[in-house]
Amino acid sequence: MRRISLALGAVAVLALAACGDKKQPPVAAAPSVADSADQILVSTHFLLSNNGVKRGDLTADTAFILGEGTRFDLRKAHVVFSTETGTAQGTMDGNRGLYNTQMQVLEGFGDVVVRTPDGRTLKTPHATYNQILRTIVSDTNYTITRGNDSQTGIGFTYNQATGSFKCLKSCGGNFSVMLPAK
Repeated sequence: MRRISLALGAVAVLALAACGDKKQPPVAAAPSVADSADQILVSTHFLLSNNGVKRGDLTADTAFILGEGTRFDLRKAHVVFSTETGTAQGTMDGNRGLYNTQMQVLEGFGDVVVRTPDGRTLKTPHATYNQILRTIVSDTNYTITRGNDSQTGIGFTYNQATGSFKCLKSCGGNFSVMLPAK
């Protein structure tokens, strides 16, 4: 009888020790955009237009449709810009993109690469394309290259209509300049 009491006592101690482990069940780190998306599309293709004129093609691996179809949260976004006549006007790629159909603004995030028709390649962590103004702007660091020439800075504006590029601050670079003959 004493052995049974000792055995029951040992089982009770072990049971109480096991109940002391209060490990919580795993929980997701943060809410996902997929939780609030109206729709989720895979391998998507959209036409960008302004006043009924096609201005570009937007493709993405995944698109989360938000705000009743007014906002798109994109993964692996790629845009081919074009003029009113359909002439290629450059490209923009990003790991992630946000497109607002009401504002006609496309933001690229994460290793954004913009290529212009004149051979320039711009790399930045973030860039914003305004479809109405036809500008690409950023307020963060960037590097732009063409051949052996390069320029770096913080913040820029690029106007697609004129092809003009302006560095906002901390501008520097390595580029050749052609001097006019006398």
